Amino acid sequence: MISQIFILSSKGDHLIYKDFRGEAGSDVQSIFYEKVTALAGDQPPVVMSYKDLHFVHVRHGGSYWVVTTTADASPFTIIDFLNRLAALVKDYCGSLSETSLQMNFALIYELLDEVVDYGYIQTTSSDVLKNFIQTEAVSSKPFSLFDLSNVGLFGAETQQSKVAPSSAATRPIQSSRDQGGKSEIFVDVIERMSVVIGSNGVLMKADVEGEIKVKCYMPSCSEMRIGLNEEFSIGKSQLRGYGAAVRVDACSFNQAVRLDEFESHRILRLCPSQGEQTVMQYQLSDDLPSAPPFRLYPTIERDSGGRLMIYLKLRCDLPPKSAAINVSATIPVPKGSVSLSQELSHTSSAEMKQQSRAIEWKIPHFSGGTQLSALLTLEVPGLSSASLLEVGPVALSFELPKLTVTGLQIRFLRLSPVQPGPSQRWVRYVTHSDSYTIRI
Repeated sequence: MISQIFILSSKGDHLIYKDFRGEAGSDVQSIFYEKVTALAGDQPPVVMSYKDLHFVHVRHGGSYWVVTTTADASPFTIIDFLNRLAALVKDYCGSLSETSLQMNFALIYELLDEVVDYGYIQTTSSDVLKNFIQTEAVSSKPFSLFDLSNVGLFGAETQQSKVAPSSAATRPIQSSRDQGGKSEIFVDVIERMSVVIGSNGVLMKADVEGEIKVKCYMPSCSEMRIGLNEEFSIGKSQLRGYGAAVRVDACSFNQAVRLDEFESHRILRLCPSQGEQTVMQYQLSDDLPSAPPFRLYPTIERDSGGRLMIYLKLRCDLPPKSAAINVSATIPVPKGSVSLSQELSHTSSAEMKQQSRAIEWKIPHFSGGTQLSALLTLEVPGLSSASLLEVGPVALSFELPKLTVTGLQIRFLRLSPVQPGPSQRWVRYVTHSDSYTIRI
């Protein structure tokens, strides 16, 4: 049973507040933010208590999404509800940024009125709610002249228009009915890596968690068929010899997916609803089909002047035509480090974070088959041999567009019946680093 729902920005600004039962005062927002900010670390507990009131929260788009309850409700149920509510708001508003939430507050309050009745959850289905929600979303995307880059002479589309912009799948689902009959569907294959590499360069742990997400902007679609790799195997099932093997350890499907053609032809069938839904989730442990995307070769020593010298050579083992973006290496350094001098490859930058006692080495674009280096010199008063042990391990974060580590691919995407008018189908692949640690 839910007493209140509210959304706070990362700075504690009150964005949304809804009281369903009048069991707690309106100062709960300030109480919650004070408790969260008073705790050390970046990840406060999901469930907290104040007197006889319980706070359950999740974070989306940098904001706090909070439910309060006085009953002994299951925290897992509330967490699942908050995640579903955030996905629903994203479907209707297009984005979960603070600006989008502020501009669409009326729409969000209308959604809350339909989703929760006197503290009891009614539905989080966008298909059900689209019959009752009347408020139109307000787009937070500013006008940009770069949006005209796909328009040629006399308004003709150029070849660039055949590539979907990154923001194409973040518009509200209601906007599809105002696009002059234009309908689109996006299928995203998203994978997250957790890797630990020992100081000797040996791969100690490698886990991959992946999911296939569908976001539908089509007013009506009776059935969609998604074809996966023919040589896709789960667990120790026997390979059938159709091509390059793609293996995962475990796999789960959305309850709306029909699997009658999956065993024989690796085809998923479903009737997509408007909005975003996860079609399939899978995982692979300790058996990557290819080498890890990054290798680090570190050298740590003291120079004659008593300074700490860290020489890093980072190699990208992706195929030459692939690239990693937004690469960031975080290197913990000894306590008391006061200044940093650096010699870097021309495409990167580095700075020392005094609060976290670490150096952050940023590489915006890292092409496959290349390597970059960094020479970092630190002034550390009272540097000793024990201080050298405080360096590392190195934590990498990155994004690999157009690439999946497992090799999972979408063979085809078919809709039936054939959609009247213009319709577009997009398939996108991306791999993120969930945790990529290299010991030095």
